[in-house]
Amino acid sequence: MTNTKNASSVADPATTVAPQLVSQVEDAPGRGILPKISLHLAGESQLFHLDAQPVETINDLLSRQYLQETNVAFVKWIAKKGGVVPLTHHINEQVTWIIEGHAEVYSQGRKYIMKAGDIMIIPPNVPHEFIFVEDTIDIDIFAPGRQNWLDGTATYLRQK
Repeated sequence: MTNTKNASSVADPATTVAPQLVSQVEDAPGRGILPKISLHLAGESQLFHLDAQPVETINDLLSRQYLQETNVAFVKWIAKKGGVVPLTHHINEQVTWIIEGHAEVYSQGRKYIMKAGDIMIIPPNVPHEFIFVEDTIDIDIFAPGRQNWLDGTATYLRQK
């Protein structure tokens, strides 16, 4: 791959792209650029393959893979039947998308039944808990990113 831009204005793809995906990135001079938006101020897009991220086992019934930046966290939950995310709340807005399986979500005195294809938006600080009634893949997007996962203060997942 040849970089046609000044090295100081565009990051090396090797630093912003997962190593196995570098071959999927190529220069496109003049594309995806807005006049008067500095490349330095705009940052650099990043490319990852979610399934290449490490799997973190929370317990026997729940594991996750995630990517996190300052303003967003993207999570793939792998839940077995009977898995639980205990009652919690957080400052993050949460978008939950069930792509496979079935979950019950309890929030504010209501039970929501989520099936494959369903999306739920949970506003910041709204209490909620998940019970996975069958093996489920749940994609969650949090904004801003989950600082409490990075600093280890999110202990609710390890509750018995």
